[in-house]
Amino acid sequence: MTMHKQVPNTLTMFRMLIVPFFAYVLFKQPYNNSIAIALGLFVLGSFTDYLDGAIARKYNLTSDFGKIMDPLADKLLVLTAIAALTWMEPYRLPQAIFYIILIREVGITLLREVFKKRKLIMPADNLGKLKTVLQMTGIIIALWYWGICCNVLTVQRTVILYWFWAVAAITLYSGLNYFVRFMRSKEQP
Repeated sequence: MTMHKQVPNTLTMFRMLIVPFFAYVLFKQPYNNSIAIALGLFVLGSFTDYLDGAIARKYNLTSDFGKIMDPLADKLLVLTAIAALTWMEPYRLPQAIFYIILIREVGITLLREVFKKRKLIMPADNLGKLKTVLQMTGIIIALWYWGICCNVLTVQRTVILYWFWAVAAITLYSGLNYFVRFMRSKEQP
């Protein structure tokens, strides 16, 4: 296998390696600009998500590894950020938002394992991709307000709150959609 065929998987593994650094900077906050650094790491991770998918599709380089590890890397990055938005000032999102997203992500990961044991690979569908884009966009906006733009005012908190309630609803719906796909696949011989 030539080197360029490994680029999408290398980008996915790079994103996995970003997660602990992102979490440390986000939660430890040893410096005044730690949220800005966390934003940079999150944007870098999000960009590698876009880039590895674009390269894999353009050059038809999809792999079973990528179909499993790419969504896992996304989940870890996003859940780390949403945990910070939930348990830290200035946002303190309702914990229900975090748990809806967490349960959906863990549930889908478990379903993927069931699929894998049945020698089926169920990649993310368009609804799952939309969910990821909305989650990442909301996180970038929230971190930008928090770490770069200005003091987070009531209006920004309110916008972020409604944004993530909408994201939680789409996340739940996409999880149900995935479950329906799973149930239909069980009916097929």
